[in-house]
Amino acid sequence: QVQLVESGGGLVQAGGSLRLSCAASGRTVTNYAVAWFRQAPGKERKIVAAITSLTYYADSVKGRFTISRDNAKNTVYLQMDSLKPEDTAVYYCAARGAALIHTSASRYDYWGQGTLVTVSS
Repeated sequence: QVQLVESGGGLVQAGGSLRLSCAASGRTVTNYAVAWFRQAPGKERKIVAAITSLTYYADSVKGRFTISRDNAKNTVYLQMDSLKPEDTAVYYCAARGAALIHTSASRYDYWGQGTLVTVSS
């Protein structure tokens, strides 16, 4: 089993930055695909970024968000710059037991509890 704990959410003004962290425990996630999803009120959960030895970004965040991992800390990060009000959502970290990125939430086996990001205009 893998446990994931997100941190780093909060309130920020448009144009600002936040860094989210996803700390994994139980197993090393070095060989897992780890992704960040987000879900705004009344909307479906959508992938934001994912990482294996490669990275994936949704079009809406390309050039603004950066996903990275620190294998020594078993942690994945999401650096979010140039934030916009439409980035407001609960952000979830997810992992799947295969080193293959998938964009569907249903393909991920483990989930964190989520962290709220609010971007004010």
